[in-house]
This record gives sequence, structure tokens and C-alpha cells, in this order.
Amino acid sequence: MAMKTLRHISVVVAGVLLFAQAAASAQVKQDSLRRAYDFPAAVEAGLKALEDADSLSRAALEEDLILSQNGLSMMDYCSSPVVVAKYRFSIQDFFLFYPMRNRSWRPVPNQLDSLGGSDIARAMYIPEGEEHIYYSAMDRDGIRNIYHTELRDSLWTIPALTNEHLTSTSDEIFPMLSDDGKSLYFASKGLYGMGGYDLYVSRWNDELRDWGMPVNLGFPYSSPFDDFLFVNTDDGRYSMFASNRECASDSVYIYVLEYDNMPLRKKVGGVEELRELASLTPQNDPSKMNYSQAVSGTAQEEDANVLRYMEKMDNVRSLRDSISLYNRNLDRLRARLTSDEVTDRSALTSEIMSRELAIPAMQAQLEKAIRELQQIELDFLSSGVVIDPDKLRAEADREVVGAASDYVFSKNEMGGEPHFEFEEPVSVFDYSFKILETGQFAEDNTLPAGLIYQIQIFTSTSQATAEQLKGLSPVFEHKVSGKYVYAAGLFKSYSDALSHLNSVKRAGFKSAIIVAFRDGEDISVAKARALEATAKPLYKIRIVPDDSQSLPEAVLNALRDSTDADIARVIDNGTVVFEIGPIDDREACETIVAALEAAGLENISIVDAGHTLAE
Repeated sequence: MAMKTLRHISVVVAGVLLFAQAAASAQVKQDSLRRAYDFPAAVEAGLKALEDADSLSRAALEEDLILSQNGLSMMDYCSSPVVVAKYRFSIQDFFLFYPMRNRSWRPVPNQLDSLGGSDIARAMYIPEGEEHIYYSAMDRDGIRNIYHTELRDSLWTIPALTNEHLTSTSDEIFPMLSDDGKSLYFASKGLYGMGGYDLYVSRWNDELRDWGMPVNLGFPYSSPFDDFLFVNTDDGRYSMFASNRECASDSVYIYVLEYDNMPLRKKVGGVEELRELASLTPQNDPSKMNYSQAVSGTAQEEDANVLRYMEKMDNVRSLRDSISLYNRNLDRLRARLTSDEVTDRSALTSEIMSRELAIPAMQAQLEKAIRELQQIELDFLSSGVVIDPDKLRAEADREVVGAASDYVFSKNEMGGEPHFEFEEPVSVFDYSFKILETGQFAEDNTLPAGLIYQIQIFTSTSQATAEQLKGLSPVFEHKVSGKYVYAAGLFKSYSDALSHLNSVKRAGFKSAIIVAFRDGEDISVAKARALEATAKPLYKIRIVPDDSQSLPEAVLNALRDSTDADIARVIDNGTVVFEIGPIDDREACETIVAALEAAGLENISIVDAGHTLAE
């Protein structure tokens, strides 16, 4: 009997392993198709995999399927930017090659991000004189979120999460504020996307004084790979971002695109067109080289030679870039020498002369690297590798990188560690009704507008102490006709107040009664209940997103076209939910729901949102 049981267990275990292997294989296939931009095939493979999936593997397969479906949906909304240049840099310092303010990239960990630890976000952008700083830092759960702090007088506000729209269950990195302060660009792994980090923009809402729902920038800015650090240059000519879509994880490409204020989005013709679009090939770029046709010999020898050549070419570029930057800084010092602001001209003159003496050694180092590069070219030829030397030398001789537009990357210097003096943290009083070990008086005794119920607990000729509250919180104090009146809670409906009345009585206030107020003025409970009964109902449209995090762009467009109601992203028992409203017309709600369903959205419901009081 025991042997039979063991054989049965072995069969079950083997079956489980086969299921797990099949699920893993299906996941790899879907992921491979998605990374190849073949979203139609990836969705088909994902749906087929789910048919045979067990409960253990279903969650991972569904998550991958959502990414593939998102990519398929975004194929209908693609931009076609003009690509000016692209070049590969090390992941260690690629951000220094953006045309941004010098010495404004600060190392992490620092005061704002004490943990650091991101493979990609290794620095944060904090220019001198900036009064609003948005940055990414790790929370207590190890997830990177976007925080904000601003300068008030001489102190910085306590850093706070930007808002719920820009916060997901995964990482957000590289928040970059536009010059006009109206757009916030960032990268996220947790919002509506197609895998890896996608690029998003959130617009500032002047009426709400808050950031709006983020929108995925779509193809070709976002991809199934990691795309991040999007900026529009200060001169208004270019948009730039970085991606590892065409290289190993230790390096990234920076793409330079012509700035387009109103990009035209359209559907791509198919997978091949999408791949071509996502490759972001610079127009008429003479630097493109085809090694597969230019060299001979084994693939391994070719790769070694090419790698050796490219490393030395990078060395030449880096030295040229350093000399160029050094000379620009030297020119700035010379310009200062002629200005009227300099107080110690002799010290500045001495510094200029000292820096000029260092130039010959730097130039000699560059010339040595160029000779070594030329020797590698000769080694190519001697080993039978046929490469066009003029084309390769042209590639190496460019100052840094330029396409047909003569765009040049220049390297900035790293800034020092920032220092902030923050305001003292201010605790926010919790006005939700509760019974604690020690009672709490309300921080502010002002009653909110509208219809409010409270539970009156006692009156006294002298002010009460916290011990007399018997754990109730919050308790409001009002002086009426020379006596102090104490009432607990803020309840928006009679039924809500009634549901807590017995708890208050059991706490020791057997004579407690329900009282009512409208716009801070006391009214009878009967009148309050009559108002509540005749109040006009309000509704909210409740949406549970398919990807558990965000709404597709098509749905956001449908919302903008059909309603001006507020959109809020809330967490309900651990689930992300979007609420539209309040709306006082159920038929209007049904019209909005129909528009959302036409945009392909499911999991929509209309729920009660309270009442509006009659005048």
C-alpha cells in the first residue's frame, strides 16, 4: 500500500513539473514574441497558453498577456518622429551626455534617496537655484516612487509622494519637469505599458492644483525594453530619451529626435513597420556600418576585433570630449577675466595659466590613443579583415557623435552631493471616528460644510480632560450658554451615526444622543433626516483596470470626450480602482459607460456617491 502511495505521489509530482515546464516555455515564447514587437503573435500565444495553464502558472501568464495586449493596442497610436542622432553610452554615466545644466546630476545615495540601489537611476537631476524638485526614491517596500519637495523661504518641505496617479506597485524613475512646469515626464514599470520601463507624461491641472492621469508616450518612445529619461531640450529643438532596446544591460542608446509639439499618431501597417519605427534610425546617418558585409573570418574573431576597435574608438571619443569640455570651461574663465565682476584678477589669471599648462599632456594622451586606434586598423588588414578605413576613421574622428544634422554630444561634469534643510514634520490629525486607549480632542473644532451628524456625549461647566473622553476620538468642544458641550465623530448620514451610538454608550456615555448640523449650524435630527431623504442622489462610475494599475490611452480619450467629471485613482482593499464623478444624472453615467465599453473597457459599474442637499 505504501509503495502504491509513493508511486501515486511521484506521478503527481511529475505532472506538476510538466505543467510548470510547459508554462515556463509558453511564457518564454510569449516574452520572445513581445520583445520582437510581434504583438499579434504574442497575444495569440498567450491566450493559447492560458487554455492549458494550471492555477499556479496562470497569474504570471496573465500578467505577460496584459503586456502583449497593451502593445497590440498601442500599435494603433504610433508617432513618427524625425531621428537626428543616436549613440551608445555606458549605463554608468549616460545622463551626463544630455544637454542639461552642468554639475546638476547628483550621485545617489544622498539626502533625498538614502538607499539608492537602482541599476539604471544612478543619479538625480538637481540644478542650483531650483525651487521645485521631483525625484525617485525607494520606499519601505523597496519600490521606487516619485516624490516632491519645494523651497519655502529658507527650508524645504517634507518630501511627499507626488500623487496616486503617478504611483504604482512597481518602480518609477527619472521624473523630469518641463521648463514651463506644466509637464512631468517619467518612466514606470508599473503603469499601463508593454514591458520594462515605459515613458509617460502627466500634465498639470491648474484647477485641481495637481498632476493629471499619466499617458504612455507610445511607440516609438516606449517599447518592450527599458525606456527612460525623456527630456525636451531647453532650446526647443530636440526631444531625447535613453533605451537599452538595442544593446546589453551595461549600456544604453541616447536617441535625439526633432521636437514635435503636436505629434500625429496613426496606426502602423504591421509588425515589420513597427520594428523599423522602433529602431529609430537617424536619417542619412553616414556613421552606419555593416560589419556583416565588411569583414571576413570566423564570427568569434570578428566580434573580438570589432569589440577591440570600438573600445579604443570610445577611448578616443572620451578623450576628445574631455578636452573639448576642458577648453570650454577655460574659455569661461577667460571671459570672466574681462568682466567687471572679478575682484581678484591675479588669482584668476594664475588659475587660467595653470589650466593652460595641462592642455599639452591631455593632447598627447589623445594623440597616443589615435595612434593605437590606427594600429588596430592595420591589425584588421593584416588578418584579412576588410574594412573601409576612411569610414572607420571618419567615425573615430568625429568629436563625439553627429548624424547628418551635425548634432554633437558633450559630456557634463557630475555635481556634488546635495544638502537640504527640511521643515519640521507636521502631523495630520485623523478625523475618522475611533475608540483608542486615550481619547483625543479634535485639532480644529470647526465643523465642515454640508449635513453632519455627531454623537453628543456630555456637557460640563468646566473644560474636560482627555481622560474623561474614555478613548473616543475625535471629540469636538463647543461653548454654549456658558457651558462646554462635547460631541464625538463626524458622520455624513444618520445611519452611520446610529451604527456607532451603542459603541459610545458602552464606552461609558449612557446618555449619549445623536445631534445634527448643517453648514456648522445646529438643526434638529428630524429636519436633518428629512433633508437626507429628499436629497438628490449622486453617482460615481467605478472602473477596475484590466492591468490592475492604469487605464489605456483610448479609454482616457473616451473619458475626455464624454465628461468633465473628476477622475480619481484609489486603492480599495489592495485593488487599484478608478472613480469618475460625482455625477448627479444616472443617464449621463450610462452614456459614459457606453463610451467606455465602446473603447474596449470592461469591469465598469455605477455606484452611489451620497446625495446633494436641497436648497
